[in-house]
Amino acid sequence: MEIIIGADYDEISKAAAAAMAKVVRDKPTAVLGLATGSTPIGMYKELIRLHRDEGLDFSQVTTFNLDEYVGLDGSHDQSYRYFMTENLFKDINVKIENTNVPAGISDDFKASCQAYEEKIRAAGGIDVQVLGIGSDGHIAFNEPSSSLASRTRLKTLTQQTIDDNARFFERPEDVPVYCVTMGVGTILEAKKLILLASGAGKTDAVADAIEGPVSSMCTASALQLHPDSAFYVDLAATGKLKMLEYYQWVQAKKSGAPAWTEPPRTEAPTDVRFIDPAADLPSSPGMTVSSVI
Repeated sequence: MEIIIGADYDEISKAAAAAMAKVVRDKPTAVLGLATGSTPIGMYKELIRLHRDEGLDFSQVTTFNLDEYVGLDGSHDQSYRYFMTENLFKDINVKIENTNVPAGISDDFKASCQAYEEKIRAAGGIDVQVLGIGSDGHIAFNEPSSSLASRTRLKTLTQQTIDDNARFFERPEDVPVYCVTMGVGTILEAKKLILLASGAGKTDAVADAIEGPVSSMCTASALQLHPDSAFYVDLAATGKLKMLEYYQWVQAKKSGAPAWTEPPRTEAPTDVRFIDPAADLPSSPGMTVSSVI
């Protein structure tokens, strides 16, 4: 696990974009896992600049997004399909048919979630997955108490997440209560993980994820279990890191470290069984659901 500290949001955005660009240049057919929310927007702006000014080519890339709100179709201005179109896809040369976002409207969510998992596997797995982190330490919409082995599924949002996201909607009551999200287990199968965190509001979440125990109560802590994960954190979000000076020391000494050749990676398992965490969950977002793990 690598901890990369930037002076500010702009610095970590450009550093994360450079890491993403390297993946695409090294493998033009790369499979990219993408995230939404305010934090990755700076990274997307830099990727657009790299495409425009330096010819970064996305024409052969396939993308998979982490999540989507239940009840919103891709034309809704708060859907994550719309977000990706406006903040990245329309300004690069990715083929829209190669972009994938979970279905927020479905007659059979269990089947559509399973199909999403199968499509990721058919694409060869995700080469690099971008993540943000919620103020309670969640990744994607894997709220506290989510299974660390979870797969793509329906999820009930916490009130805190609803309140955090209310700023994007005209009225707080317009924020959906349910979502479809990749599971923690799905995310951990990506070959590389990049998590961005910015601002003083993320200090507790960042400290818990990096230095706390691995726990379902902070699903971002599962990145500690991944062999190639990196946190891109600005100084404002580092206020509670006990080992901050060490992370900065390691970063400063990185260029002088001995060369390291990565061993061949094993392929992600192809026989993963889709687990339905709530078999009795209604398919209609208008019905009452107490909890989805």
